[in-house]
Amino acid sequence: MTLIFFKISIFNFIRLLLSILSSFLGSIMSSFTLNQLPLGHEAVITRLLPESLPFRRKLLAMGITPGCKVLAVRIAPLGDPIEIKMRGFSLCLRRKEAQAIEVMEVNA
Repeated sequence: MTLIFFKISIFNFIRLLLSILSSFLGSIMSSFTLNQLPLGHEAVITRLLPESLPFRRKLLAMGITPGCKVLAVRIAPLGDPIEIKMRGFSLCLRRKEAQAIEVMEVNA
């Protein structure tokens, strides 16, 4: 009986450690969408959020792929479009397009 209790308590302890570790890593490596990236900050595209297939193809055709570094350059006065710099060229995206791109900020 004590052996079973011991195994259960170790299992609960490991679960607790894993939850603490995942919350800690989540706070360090938080991801957000491209439209939330502050001006002048650099980020890496982590994934394209699920949208319609033609919309996803459009983003991929523009060179917006996971692993690509982007830099937020300017935002229009009314907040749409957003200018980013990536792969050596500038690109303007609508806010809706930027909301479909998940990024992770690069620590300078």
